[in-house]
Amino acid sequence: MINWGILGGGKIARRFAASLAHEPESRLYAVSCRSQEKADAFALSYPVVRSYGSHEALLEDARVDAVYLALPHGLHHEWAIRALNNGRSVLCEKPAALNAGQVQDIARTANARGLLFMEAMKIRFVPLYAVLKQALSEGCIGELLSVEASLCSKVSREPFGQTYHTQPIQGGCLLDGGIYCASWLEDLLDGPISVTESDCTLHNAIDYHARAKLRVGGRSAILECAFDRPSARQAVLTGTSGKIVVDELHRPRSMTIFSEKEGEKT
Repeated sequence: MINWGILGGGKIARRFAASLAHEPESRLYAVSCRSQEKADAFALSYPVVRSYGSHEALLEDARVDAVYLALPHGLHHEWAIRALNNGRSVLCEKPAALNAGQVQDIARTANARGLLFMEAMKIRFVPLYAVLKQALSEGCIGELLSVEASLCSKVSREPFGQTYHTQPIQGGCLLDGGIYCASWLEDLLDGPISVTESDCTLHNAIDYHARAKLRVGGRSAILECAFDRPSARQAVLTGTSGKIVVDELHRPRSMTIFSEKEGEKT
């Protein structure tokens, strides 16, 4: 039985707490928030054994085996390392950190401590993703030539800066939605990565739209994300004999295969 502790008490933390109830080998043991009042309020909704008014207090509880890090983006690096140094494995809400340097720091700490650090990239674990990978391995669209991943949404610019999504350094569409797109490219394409073209729209130094064309191991890719336009939210995989279109790429439930040999198949 794994005793889980959750750092943070927001919407994502609550989703994790609700999901954990379906995992028989896990128990929601503790939660920590910025105040005891918030932690106690969280505990009223979920069967938590301990509620703490500081994240330090949770990490000092020896009965916590692993933590789910559900804090804002800018706090992932600090608290992942603190948790690892306290002997706790970490499942971290995406993005793992703000930049490559921070991720390397976390990886070094996890390796030195002999502990697991993992980014909670949920798309890798939804049932459809395994079906997709199997279809690709069976050559349903031939050799994979390119991957286009787009996750665009229209969100309000005001009140600006009141959530971490629109705050300097830790905000922006790349860290919020682009990370899902990057996951598709990273998993499906292998080899050296180069950016051949890029464009970005900023508002108060926050990226509200970003689009990049890339070459990954000799194959082409496009990554696009946005806060300012209700555009495509899909992954398009093109091969030598067809393509696959996956809607809602951040929580995929269905895909359509367009095969030159078999026609359209959902």
